[in-house]
Amino acid sequence: VLFLQIVHILNMTSAKIVSFLLHPEESLHSLQNRIEFETGISTGNQELLLETGICLDPRKPASQCVIDGVRGWDSYMVYLFDKSKTVYDGPFASRSLSDCVNYIVQDSKIQLPIPQLRKVWAEAVHYVIGLKEDYSRLFQGQRAAMLSLLRYNANLIKMKNNMVSASQQLKAKLEFFHQSIRLDLERYSDQMAYGISSEKMLKAWKEMEEKASQCAQAEDIGYLDEQIMALHTEIVELQKSPYARRQGEVMESLEQRAIDLYKQLKTRPPDHAYSDSTDMVKIIVQTVQSQDRVLKELFGHLSKLLGCKQKIIDLLPEIEVALNNIKEADNSVMQMQGKRQREIWHLLKIACTQSSSRSLVSPSLEGASSAPAAAWPPQSSSGNTAPHPLSSLAAPEDGENFADVIRENVNYLELFSSILQEVRQEQSSMMVS
Repeated sequence: VLFLQIVHILNMTSAKIVSFLLHPEESLHSLQNRIEFETGISTGNQELLLETGICLDPRKPASQCVIDGVRGWDSYMVYLFDKSKTVYDGPFASRSLSDCVNYIVQDSKIQLPIPQLRKVWAEAVHYVIGLKEDYSRLFQGQRAAMLSLLRYNANLIKMKNNMVSASQQLKAKLEFFHQSIRLDLERYSDQMAYGISSEKMLKAWKEMEEKASQCAQAEDIGYLDEQIMALHTEIVELQKSPYARRQGEVMESLEQRAIDLYKQLKTRPPDHAYSDSTDMVKIIVQTVQSQDRVLKELFGHLSKLLGCKQKIIDLLPEIEVALNNIKEADNSVMQMQGKRQREIWHLLKIACTQSSSRSLVSPSLEGASSAPAAAWPPQSSSGNTAPHPLSSLAAPEDGENFADVIRENVNYLELFSSILQEVRQEQSSMMVS
């Protein structure tokens, strides 16, 4: 018997307890199917919480519902909630009276012998204690719901902080991107008159600027932040609410009064005296009324807890979508920034190539213009061509130097042509990209 594993499930929607004998190595899904058969709550809508507010892990066996050891194993509860409902409004009937207790409740002034009255009052005391214990178990279920809500809220705060951090990083990158592309456009416009120009590249840069403005929409998370802050305020108010604390003081005092009344009856001698049950019935009625009041408050507070929890469940996917949008916008901005920087370095490469080609061509052009002038015979002051004596003709050595200059100029011309062709190819490839 000591090795048997029994799990007690308190159905918070009906305030009733159902118990199951666990089979060896039974899975949680199998237990949920049995719970569905007993309570009518489908497995998909079942939420099983431990007293600590931790939801049962479907990957673990059903034995996780039972605590280790013997002490307290028969009073340990698992709390069942219906995820399809956020309002628990009852009605929740009190536990039924036994026949003998119901007999004195119907007529509290009836006279009964002391020995029989002891038995009836003992059951009455047990009934009053049971009402208080029923409330205590339901309060523990409400507390488990509160702890579960706080766990969800902690996860919400963590996701919100990640979202806010990512949004701030995106905002900073967008500001840097806008400032840098404006400066690039200004400097590009300044050099167009004497430098390099590309209408296609200019159009691409302006499209980048417009796309970056569209990416700024992803950083707008104000509407989500407002909902989260309002929800956080609501949760704090629920924690401060007096209904979040145990309200069974009246029932506990009534329980003690019933016990004291029974002790007084027990000390009376078992003679042939008779007595009525007016005082005990009054305690029973007050206890039932007190339980009705505190249960109404308890389930009203529980409905607010479950409503907040459902709001968090609805918010989590929206935050996930917003976080993904921010990451996509961040990647897009970084790609545009890298592409623009590569294009700027490509323009710098073309400019350096053109500058080096001009520096190579200018000396060759000067040599080509000066050499023929030096070899060309000078004209007379009268404008007529002077006679060319034999002594004034170029010597064979001068003719060889002149041929070397021509060959050098031809080589420079071929080099200049190849450089110009490379520049045109690079410009055309940049236009296409």
